[in-house]
Amino acid sequence: MDIFGVVLILGICYWRNFQETIYKQGEIFFNTGDQFSELISQGGFPLGYFSMGAAVLSVLSGRFTAKQNNLGNIFGIIIAVTSGTLDYLFGNHSAIITYPITFLVASFATYKWSTGIKIRKIDTQYYIILSGALLLAFMLVHLGFYLFGGREGVVFRNSVALIFGLSLAGNISNAFKYRETWFNWMGYNILQLVKNTIQMNFANVVKYIFYMISAVITYFDWRLNGDVKKDRSGSNQIPA
Repeated sequence: MDIFGVVLILGICYWRNFQETIYKQGEIFFNTGDQFSELISQGGFPLGYFSMGAAVLSVLSGRFTAKQNNLGNIFGIIIAVTSGTLDYLFGNHSAIITYPITFLVASFATYKWSTGIKIRKIDTQYYIILSGALLLAFMLVHLGFYLFGGREGVVFRNSVALIFGLSLAGNISNAFKYRETWFNWMGYNILQLVKNTIQMNFANVVKYIFYMISAVITYFDWRLNGDVKKDRSGSNQIPA
């Protein structure tokens, strides 16, 4: 599935010529073709290639996390930076506020998993995390748009807030290794598909289709198989 996810993203993006996407002086130019090199020489940013690389890294992060490998959380720290940059360039200027929080949560998850935390069932703390994350997300996203501007539209801004809330709840509950975390990611993936289709970020559209499939499979894996065992070298073995 790791290889399939990477090949799928790169293949669809090249088929759609998404690699030719350029960000220049506050505008996004798609399918630049022969003008690609000229726009780059004029200070344009290769947004397409950057998005594709970030999408591949994000897929690998999700897959390692699904396999209960802490490398997934380490990749998540890097992704907080790359995804925040991309979201800002695609019109979500509240990313200045929201993604530093994602960075801190991913760092916290890396630490918690390093302590050998085990998969846990849903409890009261999970619901507190979910409700608190959604409330904080709506407050921060609307504050971010108020302070820094960005893409207009009530639907877009509220969808960004809901997406961030589910992401924040998912990342925090992932730090505590709740198996229901994957329900959060299913809802998150659906909303991201809608948002990235509107933004015409095809690298992410393909990525979140793959994420949805992976989230469903991983939920049942965690539920039925539980924690992975470690051999003496620390490598993951067949789930118990």
